[in-house]
Amino acid sequence: MSVPVLETRSLAKSYGGVPALKDGSLAIARGEVHALMGENGAGKSTLIRILAGATTADRGSISIEGVPVSIDNPTQSRRLGLRFIHQELSIIPELSVAENLFLGRPYPRRMGFFADWRELNRRAFSALDALDIGHIDPNQKIARLSLGDQMLVKIAAAFLDEDGEAARIYVMDEPTAALTSEESERLFKVIAGLTERGRSVIYVSHRMDEVMRIAKRVSVLRDGETVATRIIADISKAEMIELMTGRRIADAYPRRHASAVNTSALRLAAASSPSVCEVTFDLQAGEILGLTGLSGAGQSEILRLVVGADKWLGGTIELDGRELKAGTPAERWADGIAYVPRERRREGLLPRASISDNTVLAHLRKLSRAGILCSRRKELQCSAEIASRVKLKSTGGRQPVFQLSGGNQQKVVLARAILGGPRVLLLDEPTRGVDVGAKFDIHTLVRELAANGVAVLLASSDLSELIGMADRILVMREGRQVAIVPTAGLTQSKLLALSFGEPA
Repeated sequence: MSVPVLETRSLAKSYGGVPALKDGSLAIARGEVHALMGENGAGKSTLIRILAGATTADRGSISIEGVPVSIDNPTQSRRLGLRFIHQELSIIPELSVAENLFLGRPYPRRMGFFADWRELNRRAFSALDALDIGHIDPNQKIARLSLGDQMLVKIAAAFLDEDGEAARIYVMDEPTAALTSEESERLFKVIAGLTERGRSVIYVSHRMDEVMRIAKRVSVLRDGETVATRIIADISKAEMIELMTGRRIADAYPRRHASAVNTSALRLAAASSPSVCEVTFDLQAGEILGLTGLSGAGQSEILRLVVGADKWLGGTIELDGRELKAGTPAERWADGIAYVPRERRREGLLPRASISDNTVLAHLRKLSRAGILCSRRKELQCSAEIASRVKLKSTGGRQPVFQLSGGNQQKVVLARAILGGPRVLLLDEPTRGVDVGAKFDIHTLVRELAANGVAVLLASSDLSELIGMADRILVMREGRQVAIVPTAGLTQSKLLALSFGEPA
């Protein structure tokens, strides 16, 4: 390989004496997609933060085009040609799409003083059009967009270059986590165009199929160290998993177990909300029913309707044969319906609070004395027991949630959901942004819950996950139910055809 466009050697970083990165070594060639993989907590985020100038390394070196550089802040990182697309959205909901695109950048000016809104919108449209997302109005408030479109807007922002600050390297951290397959395809085309123009991409993802498809080489981190760099064509998925985890995972999904019960747990009959119309299904105790569809088709909204987060406009919902009245999420949790939301950081966690506080949040009444006082010791004991069950990796119940990796944060949300022993578990993208090891832990837990009679509604954009985990799959299109199909013999292509309204 010629001189790398970016090279890091033995980067290391510790927090409070605990190493987060021990040996982050990469060599990125010009015009290549270089995947960066590893379990949550392997050091990927710390390495990215060092490159972004958000933190400084304790030791090690960074070179751009063979020239040693120092990256002490985000401004230096940008001037060196690095651009970052992060998994977690950082948007200001009440601002327009164009204004969010230009966050942190100077607005175009008229006469050197007044904001030139026409030019701002023109540049915003050009950036959106480059991603083939010209359907998004730059004047529209970003809060009104779907989660997938919001992510596409943030991706487009990375392609806005200012004079003298042309990008060399794009660092993409789980960019497709919130995207549909169609939206992901648009992004892959943009990535191909970037590499053709000599730009390089560091692609961080837990979606192995994507990595195998678009990357040329992969570097694997484990326990803070770069353990291997391989050509994608020369490595199998099984070998990559073993490099990431240090162990073999024989099966992609845990085996199904026959449920101990066979009775109706949750029944919807023509249930409607402002986003979904006349949804009907009968979910059995111990069954996993998948929910899928194109972005905004209504799969997440079904979960929100059931848990009482969205307005109930008509139809009936029955739990264990008992018809439910319109109620709040708190009442639904009390009924035995637990919910894991799609956006764990925005909707599911108090990041600055402890693991224990986050875990018991929905169960304070049960843990309190006379409905008033809570025993701190009891809270810590309960959170420790459930943390062990979900295989949470932490320093203890008092550790703040923001210090955990993404996979372990998701396990905290799951721990809260199962602490009360739910009858029905609603899961919205439960493995989004989660590494292969934590994903297997979550899938195993869901299987065990179903085997013990818990009814599970699983909404996911990962078609292989739905086919591998669900017993049946309900397909949504434009807010309406179009099919319920068994997963036995089902393929991803057939499932996608149903989502597009084509015959399977």
